[in-house]
Amino acid sequence: MDDERVAMVESRRRAEGLRAALEERGDGPVRLVETHISWVLLTRALAFKLKKPVRLPFLDFRTLAARAHYSREEFRLNRRLAPALYLDVVDVCEGPSGLRLGGDGRVVDVALRMTRFRDGALWSERLAAGQLSAADVDALAQRLADFHRRAAVASIADRYGASAVQQRVTEGLITAVDRLQDGPGAAELPIDWPRLRAWLQAEADSLEPQGDARHRNGHVRECHGDLHLANIVQLDDGPTAFDGIEFDADLRWIDPIEDVAFLVMDLGAHGAPALANRFLDGWLQATGDFEGLPALRFHLVRRALVRAQVAVLRRDQGATEPSARGFKDYLVVADKLSRGADARLAITHGLPGSGKSFVSQRLVEATAAVCARSDVERKRLFGLSALESSAARIAGGIYDRATTQRTYDRLLEIVRLGLAAGWPVIVDAAFLQRAERALFKALADAMKAPFSILDCVAPLPVLHRRIAQRQAAGADASEADSAVLERLAEAAEPLDDNEALRAVVVDAGVTLDLESVARRWLDAQPRRCVREMRRLSPPSAAASRGRLDRTSLQKPRSVRRRRLPSRGRQVRRDRHGTGCRAPAG
Repeated sequence: MDDERVAMVESRRRAEGLRAALEERGDGPVRLVETHISWVLLTRALAFKLKKPVRLPFLDFRTLAARAHYSREEFRLNRRLAPALYLDVVDVCEGPSGLRLGGDGRVVDVALRMTRFRDGALWSERLAAGQLSAADVDALAQRLADFHRRAAVASIADRYGASAVQQRVTEGLITAVDRLQDGPGAAELPIDWPRLRAWLQAEADSLEPQGDARHRNGHVRECHGDLHLANIVQLDDGPTAFDGIEFDADLRWIDPIEDVAFLVMDLGAHGAPALANRFLDGWLQATGDFEGLPALRFHLVRRALVRAQVAVLRRDQGATEPSARGFKDYLVVADKLSRGADARLAITHGLPGSGKSFVSQRLVEATAAVCARSDVERKRLFGLSALESSAARIAGGIYDRATTQRTYDRLLEIVRLGLAAGWPVIVDAAFLQRAERALFKALADAMKAPFSILDCVAPLPVLHRRIAQRQAAGADASEADSAVLERLAEAAEPLDDNEALRAVVVDAGVTLDLESVARRWLDAQPRRCVREMRRLSPPSAAASRGRLDRTSLQKPRSVRRRRLPSRGRQVRRDRHGTGCRAPAG
């Protein structure tokens, strides 16, 4: 038996002995869980994690000194996001009475002591159980945005994040898949690996200048490094990440866009693309880091290959527990992501309260679009968060002509970044003036991207009511009130005939079919006005008694005299197949 196998047998003996010791002192029953690099002992209230004495392509835990060092690093790094989970690092000692945590005897190993979270709290478990919500995703996006903002920044002199390091990581992933082709299952690989291999190498080369620029500009930070579903946990105060990368600094000193790409990929790989898209959008809105978009697809693909590599390691170690995704599944995900470019542009058009933000958000979730929101970007120019009031912070306000120009300049830059990277882009803004719309159409034409207008309309009484509700809730970035609505309605320039040919009409005063809107936008032939009409469901019980819901059952009052035409109706079905009305956006 070679030295490494002997060390592994001894490691298992220590884990089993420590379990017996914990049960003897009254902490039992104690469950022993094995991962590809650790043993985890679960008592009723605590968890003890011991590193295996293994050597893998990306780590080396064979010596006690290495395991002690990386256990302390794991404690330091993970307390940034989960201080309530990570308690301390304790020695595992062996004496005449056997194995103990601390106390007398020879130190034979170290254990990371943690608070045990409840069963079913992992996001991998919650997603499988249908318990992962949009609110959970939103909360994590904000938490990670704050974490990345505070994370230590790599200096220019550091090798972390340098192009040579990124090339090494990419080459390691390529080599891992190449080795699969030498094994007995080579012929069963479900993808055209030579094509994907060439794509990875070409992308790595083309992104090198941008990566170096991001490094110089402070975008390489000490991140988590391993944000897959099984490393996100739902605690009493909301979701957070744990079990970040401690064993290889090159894998955690990365661009934050790479950090979040892992979870975006894994949510999509596990059948939750809408949540994946919502998470990415939430993080982008919170950080404003659209400059990372050129490398996003590359990072998504690489993270799928990381999970494929881990699946192979677990298989080779004889893991027997069922896995929701194996290495072949992740190879398929990587291949599809590398083929997914679909650059196109949609701008919204409509008065405050007409549902622009609601429609944009749902389209983001349905289409993986990048969304730039004028209200959010306008406030960001002044260092304000989306929900902060500008009146309370900025003397003179933020709605002057010069600020509007700066806002639209930023929106144009985001569109350039997104389209150049092959992403569909939505710009959520009023676009009440033809000149504003023409600028974005010209950019889309110059970049050979289909251009559409999401024409959001509703009767003025509905808009007034929705604005009042929105102001009372205080949960929207828009600061428009009824006076602003009246002023904008008078000054708005309706779509001309050429613009109408590119319009997808969304009447927010009636029920909407956002799936139909999404299909129309993603149609390769955008030069046609969408005027699909659907009859509403039969009147409700209240209506049958003679009390009609004027908003949903009667023809909306035209607002043409306010120079915003109502062009038709779209009917939306929610995920349960029932109609629902679009709220104000």
